[in-house]
Amino acid sequence: MTIIQANQSHLDQVAPLFDAYRVFYKQQSNLETAKQFLKQRLEKQDSIILIAYAEHEPVGFTQLFYSFSSVSMQPLFILNDLYVKKNYRKQGFGLALLNEAKTLCKNHNYKGLALQTETTNPAQKLYERLGWTLDKDLHYFWTNQ
Repeated sequence: MTIIQANQSHLDQVAPLFDAYRVFYKQQSNLETAKQFLKQRLEKQDSIILIAYAEHEPVGFTQLFYSFSSVSMQPLFILNDLYVKKNYRKQGFGLALLNEAKTLCKNHNYKGLALQTETTNPAQKLYERLGWTLDKDLHYFWTNQ
């Protein structure tokens, strides 16, 4: 298993994973748009994408977005995306991606990592095992329709 930080040369490897991730969350598949979205993130340097490989095959990824806590006046990462191909789950790839994200956070001396997921996502058990705690505070979200 290898984990690398993606750059634009990895777009053809990570875009199918990102597209599959979106399909998992009930979005229509659109590989070209997924690739363009990731390309923009990398060009603008507003996210970090980590890719997990089994041998030389890309099998999972996570994407971290830069953010800040105004109250503590510290930067943090938002772990917005985590995906591992179905036939590679429960083999440590998700664990390795999460641990690498934690290492990046420590190396940058950031406050921490925030993540949001569906209440039915079985990965919650992994998050809790790795030290994430469920925030019991109320959160609101406004959708611009």
